Amino acid sequence: MVLLMNYTYIVKCSDGSLYTGWTNDLEKRIQAHNDGKGAKYTKSRRPVTLVYYEEFHTKKEAMRREWEIKHMDREQKMTMIRAER
Repeated sequence: MVLLMNYTYIVKCSDGSLYTGWTNDLEKRIQAHNDGKGAKYTKSRRPVTLVYYEEFHTKKEAMRREWEIKHMDREQKMTMIRAER
């Protein structure tokens, strides 16, 4: 049995802005963003670079964390990103 993980992630766009999302296939999702098939927001801000992610067992947990991060200000997000490095 394969355990499917869910991810909440942050990418840095080419203009320096940050985009937060969730997925169950992180590599495929980042590639989709860079192929212009991801979110509307990232389509005109390519390429994007993965700068942060968290793993979750359920889609619900990942989506809840995405909502929390999207309500943080930029400095809070940057502090979180720096702490991971």
